[in-house]
Order: sequence, then structure tokens, then C-alpha cells
Amino acid sequence: MSIPDFPDTQDKQPEVQLYLTRVGITGVKKLLKINREDKRPIILLPTFNAYVDLPNTQKGIHMSRNTEAISDVINEVTDDYGTQLETVCADIAKKLLDKHEYALKAEVEAESEYIINKLSPVTNKKTQETTTILAKAIAQKDSNGDVTVRKMIGTEVVGMTVCPCAQESVEKASREKLLEFLDEQTTQKVIDSVTFASHNQRGRGTILLEVPESQNVNVDDLIDVIQSSMSSPVCEILKRPDENRIVTNAHQKPVFVEDCVRNMVIGLLDKYPDLPDDSIVTFKQVNEESIHQHNAYAEKTSSIRELKEEYRGE
Repeated sequence: MSIPDFPDTQDKQPEVQLYLTRVGITGVKKLLKINREDKRPIILLPTFNAYVDLPNTQKGIHMSRNTEAISDVINEVTDDYGTQLETVCADIAKKLLDKHEYALKAEVEAESEYIINKLSPVTNKKTQETTTILAKAIAQKDSNGDVTVRKMIGTEVVGMTVCPCAQESVEKASREKLLEFLDEQTTQKVIDSVTFASHNQRGRGTILLEVPESQNVNVDDLIDVIQSSMSSPVCEILKRPDENRIVTNAHQKPVFVEDCVRNMVIGLLDKYPDLPDDSIVTFKQVNEESIHQHNAYAEKTSSIRELKEEYRGE
């Protein structure tokens, strides 16, 4: 049975001839197995968004080519070892430019839940924690037909923060009450030996880092950086000793939303001192307030070179 030759409506001239920045598909879910040497494979269920730009002479893009590009790359990497989600996005972006000969730019985004195994801090109960992996790639074609690719990897992690401002006010009020029946020296000993209350927030820290095509960044390292930037990590399974440890540790490290972003900057530079100077990185922190209806937010976007100059004076 022959396949009928249908008209290609997408190639027609549009009535309104305007260039479009991004046209494509969103919400494509795929199963991705990442094989690792001497370890169990990581199974992800990422959601992909894939776009190309559209010239003003073209009525529409060929949407099925985007779906094909995603499927082709996923099938190709099934048996590869050490495949990274950002590399998958980069391969899809390059394939999109191959399939869409009229496009000069392709963008691919991916997001997936990522499970990490950890132990509770005191009782060492095994627990699984859910984080989010973020990946992105942009492929650009120049006038000679040469393609350059930028890829980004990141993660969003939930943690706990303690407000320094409220804690200081509680400490001040407690000091004044203690001085009503204790001398200054004894009061100071009490102040130094106890942990003062404050209100808490559920923090969500995010790092999205541009990396060269030839370099990989371990997402577990980014998770560690984000967790360390807040007052304390959180844990799904907590017995009473674990609860006590987390709450006590958190209140001994109060941080503002702004502090979390600054701590992420320092942590990333320490963890990866040799990142290219022109790599762009974005840090975000959202603290979901417990005593307000609003949330607190802080963000910094910068190149690695600018971060080193600002923080270290290099």
C-alpha cells in the first residue's frame, strides 16, 4: 500500500510575515537509563521541551521532527556509559538543527526527579530524598553552517532555613529577663550554652551552571553545595534523636535568603575552581515563610570570571 503524498502546509508563506523566536513542543516525557561503571544505572523520567526559531518566510515548523529528534537521541544513548542529561539535551538540539534546515537556533530543556540515598543524622536510618535535575542546551548555526552548542546542568534542592533576625530578637528578650535575677557573667554563660528559637522556612535552592561540551559536572556535587548553603538539610525519616540534631544544628546556623545565595557561590567556586571563566551560572533561593503569607527570594546570575573577581579579587 503506497503512502499518499500530502501537501506540506508548513512550508507555505505565512499571511503575517514575522520571525518567531521559539516554536516547538513541551511536556514530552521519556524514560532515560544512565549506565554507570560498577554501579547500578540511574533511571530518570525527564520531561523535555524542544524549540527552534522560525523565519518569517515559513508558515510553521514540522512539529513531528522535534518528537523524532528526542526519541532518536534517547534511543542512541540507551547503551552508553556516563551519559549526562545536559549532553542528551545538547545532542537533541544539534539534531533539531539537522532536521529543521530553515532554523538557526534550537533550544532543549529537561527536568526530572532525581532520588538520592542518605542516612538520618543520628540513628542512621536509610532514607530516599527527592531532588530535581535541570538541564538545558542551546545550539546556534552561523552563516557558514557551523554549529556551536552551550549546555547547562543544574538542580533544585529542598532544605531548611532559620531566620537570624527573629533569633536575635528572642536572644535579646531572653537576656533582659535573665538579668532580672542573674548577674552579667552568669547570664552570658546561659546565653552561650543554649539555642534560641526562631521561625523556620522551607528553602528551595537552585543552581543552573553552563559547562563546556567537553566537561561534565556531577549533579551530586551541586546538591551538596545547595544543601550546605542553608541552615540544615532535611530528611524524610527522622527519629527523635535525628529531629533534635537537625533542629539544633539549624538554629546554630541561621541564614537569610541572601546568605543562601552567597553561600552557594562560595561552595561552587570551592568545589569547581577550574570552571571556564566565561561560563554563566545562576543561583536562586526561595524561602517559603512560616509567619508570613509571602515568600522570600534572592538570585544572582554571573560569569565565573566575575564571581572570582568579586569574591576573591582575582
